[in-house]
Amino acid sequence: MFEKTVDAREYASKDKHRVIFEIFDSLKKGEKMELINDHDPKPLHYQMQAEMEGQFVWEYLEEGPEVWRVSITRNFSNK
Repeated sequence: MFEKTVDAREYASKDKHRVIFEIFDSLKKGEKMELINDHDPKPLHYQMQAEMEGQFVWEYLEEGPEVWRVSITRNFSNK
């Protein structure tokens, strides 16, 4: 079960990462968000690894070719 879902296809390119990070930041330890995108969100994954190493678990649920779905679980408590 996901606490939040972000369909990145609904946002302008310049806003996608900001929105995704805001949603992730709102999660409590153990909560999950679902990310839906029209391409592999590998650049986002790299950015999250660089900025928040050890703070999340990234799991592909669907890997294209038209839709990518990722489960992102918060690994530590921010609240």
